[in-house]
Amino acid sequence: MKTDAVIDHITGWLADYCAKAGTRGFVVGVSGGIDSAVSSALAARTGLPTLVVEMPIHQGREQVSRAREHIAALKTRHAGVAGQEVELTPVFDGLVAALPGEPEGAARDMALVNTRARLRMTTLYYLAGLHGALVVGTGNKVEDFGIGFFTKYGDGGVDLSPIADLTKSEVYEIGRALGVGEAILKAPPTDGLWGDSRTDEDQIGASYPELEWAMAFEGDAGALTGRQAEVLAIYRRLNAANRHKMVPIPVCEVPEALR
Repeated sequence: MKTDAVIDHITGWLADYCAKAGTRGFVVGVSGGIDSAVSSALAARTGLPTLVVEMPIHQGREQVSRAREHIAALKTRHAGVAGQEVELTPVFDGLVAALPGEPEGAARDMALVNTRARLRMTTLYYLAGLHGALVVGTGNKVEDFGIGFFTKYGDGGVDLSPIADLTKSEVYEIGRALGVGEAILKAPPTDGLWGDSRTDEDQIGASYPELEWAMAFEGDAGALTGRQAEVLAIYRRLNAANRHKMVPIPVCEVPEALR
């Protein structure tokens, strides 16, 4: 990959999109992970006003510190960057107390994980509305178009996606070139939605390099090793199960004869 050229291309694309949309800049949520670090760094690089937002909800201390350090570094490098912390833990806890359902169970746990992501999306759009800005997505190609590893109308609710055509490996390459901090580069990828230390690989059952291989696989499945077959099965299962996230919302078209 021509890393510097890709960085310039994405930076220019962001600036052009903002100009055509008639907006004044960007709002980006950061989590202390590589995807949000790269997305926010690319937005900041446009020179346009960029509000970088941390939104902890029972967040691990390491994630919070990485996010804060990243915001501080961006503010040092780019005059147009501002930071904002919105503590959403009390809001989340109040909503949990008000919601119906059994207090425990896998279905409720997953519903609340997605609720965290949707609270953050609501916060980002509130701030974007205040500042006349666009909400920048932080999903990569494997997550957004491979296995659907995002929350519909949560982290999937954005105005534009600068890194969604980059694999996770390519995002790391861009991050290193942009000077993203070592703490973020070395941290195991995690969505940070569970309030514990589980990683993306813990949840998915495969690493991002494995998923990138599966996403590109077009060969003879009968010739695969045991692990390769397992990874391909994981990829195909998630791709099918989360297809509804990756295609346009179905619209029931009413036949003209019924109008």
